[in-house]
Amino acid sequence: MYQYEHDKENLMARLKRIEGQVKGIMRMVEDGRYCPDILQQVAAMTAATDEVSLILLRSHINGCVRDAIEQHEGDESIEDLITVVRKVIRR
Repeated sequence: MYQYEHDKENLMARLKRIEGQVKGIMRMVEDGRYCPDILQQVAAMTAATDEVSLILLRSHINGCVRDAIEQHEGDESIEDLITVVRKVIRR
């Protein structure tokens, strides 16, 4: 079981809200809404997905990374973590 299982209900609720935001943005584009209004919704959706990423990162660190360090196998796990963080912060 992954550590995020403890946050699963919260994560699923957030993901469902994000799904609703995406559908709303799609409707806005289809309806030809004002660009800044659409961009504001995209920014809100991005913030919501960033929060999901942070919850999952915290879970990964508190679970998998901590376990690997305690088992003296932390080097590879830390390198994997850095790779994931780079992707999350888009670098």
